[in-house]
Amino acid sequence: MKRYNLEIGRLGEGIAREYLEKKGYKILEQNYKNKYAEIDLIAHPDSARQAREKNKDSLVFVEVKTRMGEQFGLPEDAINRDKMHRLIKNSQAYMAYGPYKNYKSCRIDAICIVLDENKQVIRIDHYQNITS
Repeated sequence: MKRYNLEIGRLGEGIAREYLEKKGYKILEQNYKNKYAEIDLIAHPDSARQAREKNKDSLVFVEVKTRMGEQFGLPEDAINRDKMHRLIKNSQAYMAYGPYKNYKSCRIDAICIVLDENKQVIRIDHYQNITS
């Protein structure tokens, strides 16, 4: 079961990556790990539209949650207080020591994906700045 969950998670990360790239984000890293946790995607708002916004010098840390159907709960339910704490610690460590530490600010987003039994996307929701 764990191997299947890992496969679904990796599939969701690929879907999320493609979704963000279509929205004009540049993906800087995928599956970054340190002692606190793993960050699924690290992105930068790269398009002209995004660059006009205030967050042009921000890194975006993205947590991806993928579920096969919703009968066992929503992907959003998996982002609890402990998970948020690990995401914050990991993003702070990355901002202090990572290769992109020259960025002025960051935010944490979540992308929640629900797939059908054929692994086709039923829904994808992008929640920006989930820590505020």
